[in-house]
Amino acid sequence: MTGYLSSIWRLRHFWMALVRIDLRKRYRGTVIGIGWSLLQPIAMTAVLCLVFSQIFGQSIREFAPYLLTGLTFWGFITAVVMQGCQSFFQGESYIRQHPAPLAIYPLRATLGAGFHFLLGFAIALVFVWWVNGFGNLPALVSLVPTFVLLFVIGWSLAVCLGVANVLFQDSQHLIGIIMQMLFYLTPILYKPEMMLDKSPHFALIFNYNPFAMLLELIRKPLLDGELPSLWAIGASSLFALLVVCAAMLALRCFEKRMIFYL
Repeated sequence: MTGYLSSIWRLRHFWMALVRIDLRKRYRGTVIGIGWSLLQPIAMTAVLCLVFSQIFGQSIREFAPYLLTGLTFWGFITAVVMQGCQSFFQGESYIRQHPAPLAIYPLRATLGAGFHFLLGFAIALVFVWWVNGFGNLPALVSLVPTFVLLFVIGWSLAVCLGVANVLFQDSQHLIGIIMQMLFYLTPILYKPEMMLDKSPHFALIFNYNPFAMLLELIRKPLLDGELPSLWAIGASSLFALLVVCAAMLALRCFEKRMIFYL
């Protein structure tokens, strides 16, 4: 694994160039360019906040950063999953020309999604500071390992789903349906306490939903200025280990034969 990662690092100029190409292509010809990455989460948060803050009886000042953080997080997960499904097809021309490690192409998708995630998080951070002040500064240190963990999980998911979609191209459509279901099973639009008050069975969903645990790792320091629970840290770390092992197994089994499936 060390040798494999070293070979990826030696080709860093290649995959960094691919990420830059993707970003330029996405915003080429637009008036405000990368500003669309800032405008989209703000607009979605404004619309959904007006609706759901009334439904849930929450103040907009409290609910808006909560919602913005959830939407930014889910945007990253969705982008990693859906772009990861297409990562090997997108890089097919490069794969046929140069025997580079195949994990480079899911990495390309993960870094692009991570760039937009950081922009959305920066907006949420500024909004929280404006509303609540700078009391969360000590707890924000815990976000450094959280972001590393999120990146590792995103990259591993992109590898697994990219391999799965090459072998069975209906995977991307099935994954799209699953992601829609997980969106509502993850506390993005609502707080877990609201659902737990209605039925204690939701505790099983929130406690064993890895995305809910990852979201707690981000929201707890950002919104409450507190460290996340040990359960959230342990569950997220275990989930990361599982998806990393799955990605390694997928590459070990199919990397050398991937070109024949493309």
